[in-house]
Formats: sequence, structure tokens, C-alpha cells
Amino acid sequence: MSASQPSTHDLRRGDSLLSARAKEAGRSLLRPVVELAVRMGLTPNTVTVIGFLIVAVASTLVATGNLVAGAALLVGGSLLDAVDGALARATNGATPFGGFLDSTLDRAAEAILYAGVGAYYLASSPDPTWPILLAFAALTASFLVSYTRARAEAAGFGAEVGVAPRVERLVILIAGIGLTGLGWEIGIIGALILVSALAVTTTIQRIWHVYQQAAALIASAEMRSARESNERG
Repeated sequence: MSASQPSTHDLRRGDSLLSARAKEAGRSLLRPVVELAVRMGLTPNTVTVIGFLIVAVASTLVATGNLVAGAALLVGGSLLDAVDGALARATNGATPFGGFLDSTLDRAAEAILYAGVGAYYLASSPDPTWPILLAFAALTASFLVSYTRARAEAAGFGAEVGVAPRVERLVILIAGIGLTGLGWEIGIIGALILVSALAVTTTIQRIWHVYQQAAALIASAEMRSARESNERG
């Protein structure tokens, strides 16, 4: 963002479901994993690809009805998704391509996971219509969350706000898959409804946040123009 644009921290931010303290605690727990990856000579991009492959395998387990195993493996894949960024920072290995690859595979992993959920209901439910529609709604809303941030940043604004960015949505869905695997049939359905609602809310929060930044930028430009006009006058 250019210096002339308002800082996102000057505007009201929507707090995510997971607090900054909880996320920092999670990063602390991952430090030994990051140190191990450094000793093994793994690059951040390698970790990104491995994490994606783990999620793909886990989604296949979900699709075939092995929900508890799939949820457990999804936890591992999700942890690796956090490791790649930490590894890039620890090794000064962050690159534009690495960020692009990470973001692209994150979206692909989400799509594969929701496809796995849909396949599970196709195989196990006598009437899979509504569960599949819910999975589609949750995936669409989740993609909108990512898209609004990408478009905002492309326009020079910040949009890292909202109640349910990717980590929060993934936690909810994994919990729902695990609960259904343990016999709570409503687990996945409840998770899909919750993810859909929270993702739509997050999208609205991001749109509003960018609108505030754009409005502040226009107001700043108008004030500067009026000041320059007065000085000339």
C-alpha cells in the first residue's frame, strides 16, 4: 500500500474467531517442526506441496467414509500449511512465487476437501441434495472471502479482517467431519451451515473495510486539493 493511502490499522477491524493470542500459541507449538524442516533442508515450497498432497489424501478418506482418519490427517495437513510460512520467515526464503503457490494450492485444497464432503454424501445419504448444496454454498462463500482479499490487495488496500479467515473455517469443518465420524450425524451439516454464514459475514466485513479505506482516501485527496487551492488563492 502506498504511503498516501490510509493504514488498515486506523480503521475498525473485524476480529476473527481465533484470537491473536491463540494463533501465537499455535505458532509457538510449530517452532520445533519448523526447526526440523530447516535441518532437513526442506524449502517452503516443498512443505506447501506436501501439505496440499496430505489434504488431498485426507479428502479421499472423507469421500470414502473414513471420517475420523480423514479429520486426523487434515489436522496434519493444516499444520504444514502454517509451517511453510514460518519456514519462509525463518530462512528468509519468502518469494513472490512462493506466496503465489501457497495461495493457489490453498484454494485447490479447499475445493478438493469440499468435493470430498460432497462425495461422502453422494455415497452415504439417501437424499444427498441438501448436503451437497450446503457444501457448494460453503465453498463458494469461502472463495469469496479469499477473492475479496486478493482484489483488495491488487487495488492497494488491506483486507485481512473478518470473523472467519481460512484457518477458522478449516477448524470448524475438520471438527464437523470428526464429530460425524464419531456418530454425531449433524456434525458436517452444522459445520457447513456455520462456515457458509461466517464466510458470508467475513466477505461483507471485507467489502465494508475496503469501502472505508477508499472513502478515507477520497476524503484525504479532497482535503489536500482544497488546501492546495486555498494556498494558491
